[in-house]
Amino acid sequence: MTTILPFGTWPSPISAAEVTTSAPRIDGARFVADDAWWSESLPAERGRTAILRLPRNADHGADADVVLPAPWSARSRVHEYGGGAWTVDDRGILSFVEQSDQRVWRLEADGEPRPLTAEAPGTQYGDLTWSNGRLLAVREVAREGHYPARDIVEIVPAVGAAPSAPVPLAAGYDFLAYPRLSPDGDRLAYIGWNHPHMPWDATQLVVLDTRSGETSIVAGGSHESVLQPEWTGPDELTYTTDRSGRWTLERRRLGGLAEPTAAEESDTDTGGPLWNLGARWFAPLEDGRLLAVRTHGRDELVVENTDGSVRAIPTPLSAQVLIRDVRGTQALITGAGATTPSGLWLVDVDDPASARPLRGGVSSRSVGWLPEAVAMTFDGPGGAVHAFAYPPTNPGVDGPADERPPYIVTVHGGPTAHVAGEASPAVAYFTSRGIGVLDVNYGGSSGYGRAYRERLAGKWGIVDVQDVVAAAEGLVAVGMADAARLAIKGGSAGGWTVLSALTTSKTFSAGISRYGVADLRALAEDTHDFEAHYLDGLVGPLPEAEFVYEERSPLRRIDNLSVPVLLLQGADDPVVPPAQAYAMRDALAAKGISHALVVYEGESHGFRRAETIQHALESELSFVGQVFGFAAPGVPVLPLES
Repeated sequence: MTTILPFGTWPSPISAAEVTTSAPRIDGARFVADDAWWSESLPAERGRTAILRLPRNADHGADADVVLPAPWSARSRVHEYGGGAWTVDDRGILSFVEQSDQRVWRLEADGEPRPLTAEAPGTQYGDLTWSNGRLLAVREVAREGHYPARDIVEIVPAVGAAPSAPVPLAAGYDFLAYPRLSPDGDRLAYIGWNHPHMPWDATQLVVLDTRSGETSIVAGGSHESVLQPEWTGPDELTYTTDRSGRWTLERRRLGGLAEPTAAEESDTDTGGPLWNLGARWFAPLEDGRLLAVRTHGRDELVVENTDGSVRAIPTPLSAQVLIRDVRGTQALITGAGATTPSGLWLVDVDDPASARPLRGGVSSRSVGWLPEAVAMTFDGPGGAVHAFAYPPTNPGVDGPADERPPYIVTVHGGPTAHVAGEASPAVAYFTSRGIGVLDVNYGGSSGYGRAYRERLAGKWGIVDVQDVVAAAEGLVAVGMADAARLAIKGGSAGGWTVLSALTTSKTFSAGISRYGVADLRALAEDTHDFEAHYLDGLVGPLPEAEFVYEERSPLRRIDNLSVPVLLLQGADDPVVPPAQAYAMRDALAAKGISHALVVYEGESHGFRRAETIQHALESELSFVGQVFGFAAPGVPVLPLES
């Protein structure tokens, strides 16, 4: 029997504490003999990144062996967002970047970690890669008064007690990624790009002859993003390029012409924004075929055969899908799906029906508790706006027939990123209580081609706001949401859109900003090297666009804001420094607007600790309940100030 209760007051067994453990954050995976190894952020251990392993044939839910125990944590800070913080060779020897000192360490079975690089403050490593039997990495060295210097190095084991000095191999660009040695070891392929470009704007694929020192540019240019080169023959590279407007695989024999790997064009992307080093959207199989991810809003796995034909690989995964490793016809895949929480999967490309999760990928709740995302498209001022709606979902409760539910409109970060409608315990935390969620891929999002990404060029704070407003109002127009109870929530760049929307529109009755940008000019001065010129493309170059920075900043338009705001911030955030949240708090207080600021010690850009994740979710629920006039059962009341 269904109970009728007001939206927002529904009883739910899904606690914030449960959310912290229900969808593991997995950053990489490798095959080692008959085992699968992976890295996982452990909220219960203050967010440290452990290396774990299981036999490939292990039952789901089996206890994993800990390869890298506490207090060690494998996490790189290269480009600030890291990636490629560990790798392992076929013997099971682990090489990893230790979070606390950013040195590279080596761990052999039954041994203790020992350093491969010397202690050097300001030096960091990432994109660790075993390539043709050699350990390669991207090295980043801080320089006083300048951007950091970066090069690709080979890290060699120490002969004596002291670590050996890394061997420089390649440099010449502000940023570097994907070091790959040729099968004979005589050539090094890599990706490079320079300020003011981001890696989704313009990169170059370079091949270095390690004997002569000569380099040649194989692909890329001023309006082409080339990513993930892989050697698929002695003299052949396969990579992804968005020269056509969509990231597409092509191969090139050195000295020859490039040709597409697939016989027919596809209006999808095999590639994405390189926020984290080492991301892989395709992998060569041993028999010459290619396993690839294709994206148009949602993801799918495909196999490109040697004759150019393409075959879909049916799996439950359709969101945030990445190929971590391949052996024979088996692959380690991370991702989530419409009814599948995020996890690590073992997939056989010739037997996809046998695909199964090794870690995560299974909800602890029955299907009735998890909302299935509904893909929706709304008309925006600049064209179609893509979104995913998660209606209130509770197997034992429904809302009054004459009442429309409140909704939280969520804005992803980046802004060059996208959402794909996945089964999310964090979303179910709200929907199971009678609060809907609408996830918006505003203009500027990835996953729909370069033209959609470039809709935001020079118009950050305009197009994104117009699109989230259009989506929210469109949801109301079709009778799915209560126009008087719309909240907007976002983190980082999404937090910027939250604050921009609240200061330029009257669509939303409340806002939640997680480590959001409030002052563009301050961000341009304070942010880190990787994004130092990101705003050049999103807003305009300085000093020419000085007026635009001032005019668009929410902090400068506080007089237009009149609704309650919740600010959540990491105390150690180097990307969006806490000063932004404090300045916004002070402005809200000066105007007498109801608000709360919660600053989490020990947290950076994105929350990783269990206690932080739990408190943030409970704070958001309490905040929304207070603003919309319902009591959130079982949740501490968040004090609001004015």
